Amino acid sequence: MEQSLKKELVASVSDFRMPRYDEIPNVGLFLEQTTSYIADYFKSFENINVTGSMISNYVKKGIIDNPVKKQYYRDQIAYLFFIVVAKTVLSLEDIQLMISVQKKTYTTKRAYEYFVREFENILLYIYGLKDELEVIGNDDSDEKIMLRNTIVTVAHKVYLDKCFSLLHQE
Repeated sequence: MEQSLKKELVASVSDFRMPRYDEIPNVGLFLEQTTSYIADYFKSFENINVTGSMISNYVKKGIIDNPVKKQYYRDQIAYLFFIVVAKTVLSLEDIQLMISVQKKTYTTKRAYEYFVREFENILLYIYGLKDELEVIGNDDSDEKIMLRNTIVTVAHKVYLDKCFSLLHQE
């Protein structure tokens, strides 16, 4: 790959940072605001996207809780971040199963914080900005291993999507 393409590839993730749980608004966002808030974080990624109809569909399927007075709060938004990322490689049924297992083992805050740190960790590694993966978390539960493998798969897909996009632009 040409040096200029490599630079552009790396630039797409070098400053990427997802909000931490306590940084997610808990004031209640309407559907359009929620969609914009989440989409802004993934604008440099080719196939990680979200629309209002997608969010409405996740609510209808029971994957996330119904909005309260048409507003989405921190826990719902945290789950939406996970869903938007995971749906690039998993079915909605598998995502729903992962969330139900998570709810039995970890709080939403703990699970989300792990997900965010691991996603950023793996992205930087896949893009060659880190020489090795950090160890995130204290246990090697089956749930954590499944989540890590999901994130690794997403990170590889994001990387390949960006590579192909840049090559098509040449």
